[in-house]
Amino acid sequence: MSLTIGIDVGGTKVAAGVVDDQGRIVEKLRRSTPSASPELTAAVIAEAATELLSRHEVSAVGVGAAGFVNEAAGTVAFAPNLAWRDEPLRAKVEGMIGVPVVVENDGNASAWAEARFGAARGHAHVIFISVGTGIGAGFVLDGRLEPGHFRVVPDGRLCGCGNRGCWEQYASGNALTTEARDLARRSRSGAARLLQLAGGDPDAIGGAQVTQAASEGDPAALRCFGIVGGWLGQGMADLAAILDPGCFVIGGGVSEAGELLIGPARAAFEKGLTGGHYRPHVYITRAELGPDAGIVGAADLARQA
Repeated sequence: MSLTIGIDVGGTKVAAGVVDDQGRIVEKLRRSTPSASPELTAAVIAEAATELLSRHEVSAVGVGAAGFVNEAAGTVAFAPNLAWRDEPLRAKVEGMIGVPVVVENDGNASAWAEARFGAARGHAHVIFISVGTGIGAGFVLDGRLEPGHFRVVPDGRLCGCGNRGCWEQYASGNALTTEARDLARRSRSGAARLLQLAGGDPDAIGGAQVTQAASEGDPAALRCFGIVGGWLGQGMADLAAILDPGCFVIGGGVSEAGELLIGPARAAFEKGLTGGHYRPHVYITRAELGPDAGIVGAADLARQA
């Protein structure tokens, strides 16, 4: 049995796991991301890998990084939610752990995992959308990986990438909490349940509180999911008009809300897709591998390399 390590690095967490050649996780662990420091982030990645290496015989390590990755060079040119700028991530981590390291975009790693082992098995053209702290997209087209980050609202909200109106400002975990907090500030009575769960402080409302309230049927929380899900579906429709995939897979932490997010996204997609009545049906589903997709994909890409 061939073992590799996959490490999924996001804006708030570093998740690492030992993965076999069937995409099964043998062991995993999690650390917080020191997102303001590239040096500390590399150290946390290396520390997680070293701990797993101490208990397993592993041939390589794959890192799924939330940013613009030069896979051949093993560098991260830019990350909207981390302090990486032209970061030589592969060289740093390899120097600390002493085994080969592959670096890929985290959305691409998750897309690869779902296409190989998860919800998109059997589809040649797959778009994976990771809705977490921000939003990431990974494309598998004819079995090849492609990158994704795009704008949906010209001159819209300021994004961490420096542009305005990027998709993650409207369809992400941060966008969900922004909608809920803004609503609570405008109407405390309308957001009573959200405020109750957050101890009365609008700034303490997070994704967990919005999801709990929405699952209870709270209108304010459902409205927030409807807004974010609507933006998600509209962005998916734009991607489908260009790339014509057979399958969309929705993953990331916010996807754990299930139909609270995917239902509004599916409705907005069907409404917004150009020529939708004349196109083949597009399968939209939640990721099978859940938050582990980035780990599994990064590990398998390391094995392939």
